[in-house]
Parts: sequence; structure tokens; C-alpha cells
Amino acid sequence: MFLIIENISKNFGFDSKANLVLDNVNLLIDKGEFVCLVGPSGCGKSTLLNIIAGLESASCGRIILNGSVVRDAGIDRAVMFQEPALFPWLTVIDNVEFGMKMAGIKREERKRRAMKYLKMVHLTKFKDSYIHQLSGGMRQRVALARALAINSEVLLMDEPFSALDSQTRNILQLELQRIWIDTKKTIVFVTHNIEEAVVLADRVVVMSTNPGRVRKEFKIELSRPRIPESPDVTYYVRKITDELREEVEKVARDEYDGGWNVEKDLFLSNADSNMGIGL
Repeated sequence: MFLIIENISKNFGFDSKANLVLDNVNLLIDKGEFVCLVGPSGCGKSTLLNIIAGLESASCGRIILNGSVVRDAGIDRAVMFQEPALFPWLTVIDNVEFGMKMAGIKREERKRRAMKYLKMVHLTKFKDSYIHQLSGGMRQRVALARALAINSEVLLMDEPFSALDSQTRNILQLELQRIWIDTKKTIVFVTHNIEEAVVLADRVVVMSTNPGRVRKEFKIELSRPRIPESPDVTYYVRKITDELREEVEKVARDEYDGGWNVEKDLFLSNADSNMGIGL
């Protein structure tokens, strides 16, 4: 197995039970697989992604990538966050080259790779532009090109499209599907949006509420490219929503101190709408 998440638990502070965020998470991911993690807010999705990236350490358990135990961050894992985290004083192409430069890749090779991936995200015309001259969607495409240019074995994506308007998000979802088909990159993608997970993933992993555990996995057996309006996508969205309903109710009960009324919740009565709300 290419990526092994083995018995991962994580707690913050001294009280291991009160501050337990992840509890004995186990997951196997094949090389070239696209896996989405979904679950209620606070279930530890982003924490798990950071542990895989080597940006945080687990309290127990281990991450094994291609036969080696992950101990810290490395260029074999590229991370793309919700915010593009680009340098405003650098041009687009310089931003894309930055990670390669830090890795010691020669200038000619950096330029070749940067242009390759800028072409892949349709931004070659903007290679000499500065970040303030780009739209939000274009900035995320620059961040994606930068992550791909490092040529890492795994691409870790933490809600990269959540701050974008729905039209731009749909465009980038299609672009990412095309890029995945072309590169067969192993991708672990965190999202609150069930519809987005179904559109993108080979497999959707549903996590339980705090502490986070793997509740159920759904294999998405649909051809690509996928669009949100597809009846087949809606079918899987409903199945995953039904699985998550109990977890969402748990979060709501905790937040409302027992005053939660399921029958009055719009999320539950509109399960076939945009599934990003409340998760």
C-alpha cells in the first residue's frame, strides 16, 4: 500500500481524553488514488492532513509513505491550503518556481516545469503578472501549479476552493479532475462540501465528530469528468448525507446544550441541496 495511516491519535494539552481530536484513525490509500475526507466541523480532518504533511506530530500511531515512516515535512508531500499563500512581491512564474528553488532545482529545470504547469492551469499569459492583478480563482490556480511543479508523490489539499464563488469553484473542480487524469497524482482532499467530494474523489471517507474516527468509506464508481448536476452525483450525495446526519446532530446538540430540534433544521429537510452547510 502506498500511503498508510496507522492508528493515528492526536490530543492537545495534558488531558488526553478531554482534548482528543483524532482517535485511532486507520486508512489505506493506493498510489494514484483521489481520496476526500468529509465530516462535521471539528472532527480533525485538517489535523489529520497536517499530520500526513509532517506539519504536526501524532500523539500515537504513524504515517508510512511508500515504505518510509513520515517524521517531518518533505518535498514528497505538497500542501495546498484554503488561502493560496502566494508572495505578492513575486510574479506568477516566480511564485510557481519558489518551492523548486528551495529544493535546489536548477534554474532551467525550474522554468521548464513552471511553464508546463502554468499551461496546465491555463495561466501562461499571466506568467509575468503580480498576485494583486489576479482574481481569487486565478490565485488558487497559481497555488495549484506551484504544488504540482514540486513533483511530489502526494498532493494534500485543505479546502482549497471553499472561499471561491460557486461558478469559479465548479470550474476549478473540472480543472482538477482533468489534471488528476493527466498526472495520476495521489491526492488527499479535505472538504466540508459533500457534493464537491463526490465530484472529485475515487473514495469519500466520512469521519465522525470529535474525536475524529473513520465512520464509513464510500467508493465513487462514476466515470470522469463529473458535474454537480448529474443524477448519479446526487445519488451518492444523498447516501453520504444520510451517513453524516447522525454526526451533524451530535455537533448541534452539543452546541445548543440539548435544545436542538431536528425537525426544525433546514439542513436535514434539504439534504439534496448544497451539502456544504453545517458540515
